[in-house]
Amino acid sequence: MSITDRLNEVRARIERAAIAASRDPASVKLVAVSKTKDASAIEEAYAAGQRAFGESYAQELAQKAQSLAHLADIEWHFIGHLQSNKAKLIAAHAHVMHTIDSPSLAKELARRVRNAGKPPLTALIEVNVGGEPQKHGATASELQEVIDAVRAEDALALRGLMTIPPEGDLAIAKNVFETLASLRNLHGGATLLPELSMGMTSDLEAAVAAGATMVRVGTAVFGDR
Repeated sequence: MSITDRLNEVRARIERAAIAASRDPASVKLVAVSKTKDASAIEEAYAAGQRAFGESYAQELAQKAQSLAHLADIEWHFIGHLQSNKAKLIAAHAHVMHTIDSPSLAKELARRVRNAGKPPLTALIEVNVGGEPQKHGATASELQEVIDAVRAEDALALRGLMTIPPEGDLAIAKNVFETLASLRNLHGGATLLPELSMGMTSDLEAAVAAGATMVRVGTAVFGDR
């Protein structure tokens, strides 16, 4: 299958899931996860109408943003763990940051956005809902502190929450997605935190049913890495 065919298939999955949940399919944005994929694959997806692309490594995102700068309305989403010493790259090149997980990272990223003379960076807070020690993200008890830290920075525009569920168990993933939606409700609801970034190739239907507004899909779009 071509990337165009794969994209159409994923879009159809999102549409079916949204309709089943009595939601407008247009309320769910597909972020095509392009990490490790070359520029030609991204250009093919772009030609098929895809605009939002997700990268997990700061240097890779910066390189691709520079080499594909001719694609005027492309939108770069950073979805990996960010070390503070790479914040400058994200401030310069990303449009959406999905993985703020501490007050210190919020402060450093905001400083870099200001230094770059960029408009406020759209920001999401990563929450480690599953409590997995090997994963990054704020815990539920830390979430308010991180929310306050992001809101204190005029160089960041807080838009919502993000999570990654444990792999391999759809029932657990469904519970994680529903918990993230509940945490959003506890911290001001959709009015203050309109975006929920959750769901990938194997579980996007469950994420859409739970209220995802962004799904991050790599394998189903670009094939295995």
